[in-house]
Amino acid sequence: MIDIQFSAEVHAAKAAGQPIVALESTIITHGMPHPQNVEVAAQVEQDIRDAGAVPATIAVIEGKLHVGLEADELSALGQAQGVAKLSRADMAACLAMGGTGATTVAATMIAAHYAGIAVFATGGIGGVHQGAETSFDISADLHELAQTPVTVVAAGAKAILDLAKTLEVLETLGVPVIAHGQDEFPAFWSAKSPYSAPLRMDDAEDIAKAHATRVALGLPGGQLIANPIPAEDQIPAEELAPIIAAAQSDADAHRISGKGVTPYLLQRIYEQTEGRSLTANIALVRNNARLAAAIAIALTNNGA
Repeated sequence: MIDIQFSAEVHAAKAAGQPIVALESTIITHGMPHPQNVEVAAQVEQDIRDAGAVPATIAVIEGKLHVGLEADELSALGQAQGVAKLSRADMAACLAMGGTGATTVAATMIAAHYAGIAVFATGGIGGVHQGAETSFDISADLHELAQTPVTVVAAGAKAILDLAKTLEVLETLGVPVIAHGQDEFPAFWSAKSPYSAPLRMDDAEDIAKAHATRVALGLPGGQLIANPIPAEDQIPAEELAPIIAAAQSDADAHRISGKGVTPYLLQRIYEQTEGRSLTANIALVRNNARLAAAIAIALTNNGA
């Protein structure tokens, strides 16, 4: 058994049967500079509290799995250097070797399920990268969604990805993709994309019922709740398309591949949008946190 270090707040919530929402930690270590990273992480946690649930930011710190971070731990993680970016392939190794790592979508799902947390809020999931037919670059997030029973609230998949292929892989893997409040699959910084979502639900109670029903049926895997960024915070897709294409062309020209692709593209897009992409990113994460809290509350109220 892996020993879990629960924060005092999460420990009390579990004892009292209160709704809990898991949060990843790569937004703290790999998403933005200090001190903005700590400020945003704290704000997202507070959004969840304000909505009536308890936040549980997940990270590996010196070989210990932390589910919920104390304020000083969050601050220290936000300033730490050389923090690993953990997914399914390297999470166990980091724990075994006493390392420190921030959890991606896949690793956060694993830890949340291990800790008995059913709902997780993030920004956007990973997916099928452009050119994957030759590079085979497909995020572990998709397979995690197919096997780990956690409901993940995200603003779709990151817009730098091949959204059509990402949706195809999710369908093949049997992952429910549920758009919240609209028929289109959202495209991260943009509320809509050219692609329809396979399913639509308009309220947290129905999403919670679907989660509980999958558990009752013994179906493996979780749900992807595609929650569009609020219209007032989005960057229109037609404005972003040429910027993303240019960033991708730059990455190809510099032969950037593997784990280096996403941070390179995000930085180029940040520069070309004069910081608007980061502002939108913060808005969508906070929006997802609020919906995730509502789903966690509905699950708790229904005894799930």
